[in-house]
Amino acid sequence: MEFNDDADLDTSQVNDRRGSGGGGFGRGGGLGGIPIPIGGGKGGLIITIIILALVVCGGGGLFGSGLLGGGDDQADNTNINKQCDKSNPNRFKNAECRNVLYVNSAQAYWKSELPAAFGKQYEQANTNFFSGAVNTGCGQADSGVGPFYCPADRQVYIDLTFYNELSNRFGASGEFAAPYVIAHEYGHHVQNLLGTNARAQQGAQQGAKSASVRLELQADCYAGTWANHATETKDPQGDALFKSITESDVAEAIQAAEAIGDDTIQKRSGGRVNPDAFTHGTSAQRKRWFLQGYNTGDPRQCDTFNTSNL
Repeated sequence: MEFNDDADLDTSQVNDRRGSGGGGFGRGGGLGGIPIPIGGGKGGLIITIIILALVVCGGGGLFGSGLLGGGDDQADNTNINKQCDKSNPNRFKNAECRNVLYVNSAQAYWKSELPAAFGKQYEQANTNFFSGAVNTGCGQADSGVGPFYCPADRQVYIDLTFYNELSNRFGASGEFAAPYVIAHEYGHHVQNLLGTNARAQQGAQQGAKSASVRLELQADCYAGTWANHATETKDPQGDALFKSITESDVAEAIQAAEAIGDDTIQKRSGGRVNPDAFTHGTSAQRKRWFLQGYNTGDPRQCDTFNTSNL
């Protein structure tokens, strides 16, 4: 993966809320790192990383109705505006600037692809960098939930130290794991714009063929279609954001997808594989649907809801 040093990064698509703290989080934990939650709940429910089944937002579940009404932390983009300006020759050594580029690229892709594929105009969704805990339109969350998309406020949230956990604890060490994560989150935003999230709420939220699993696999597929077209995405001046993306980069995204499959997470937690508790799909499924998107480059080929072959 090679970035275009001449690209202009649009930092207005990111809210840097790392100084605001977000207050204490009632569930505890997560403030001193990223203890990925992998246990608890009825029937030994395994809560996997990368987007909980965020259809729970606004409908009870993890974030709880008593926590709703957040989203008032103040953002301060002063530092990333300076760091990510192209006058800084070292900007892409900063995780913040790389993630700004990933956000810009994902949104540039969907701005053109959503109307072309689905006849609907794209609506921008900001990404929030936070540290420890954050208030959202879906309630208050801490870093332990991993990156997530909140349908209620149509924004993405990520503690950037999550990538260290993904690498050190789950073995997904390649840099392209990060844009895969961002592209997956924006896949959820697209689902929200298309009404897929709302429809999925009507189905089962656990199980091998549940609506939750189908939602997550579709977001993986959408991430794959972005990867197929990433080198075509441009900054506001029409300059390419990426110079190149290689097959080894794609392999890193696949490695990340496989690392966070339900079956793999369950095995790592020391338990047995329980398909009835799946919420995101197996490692093999996540790989398959990412590749479905990448190989076709067509989000219309990502219909996980009308197939029995997940």
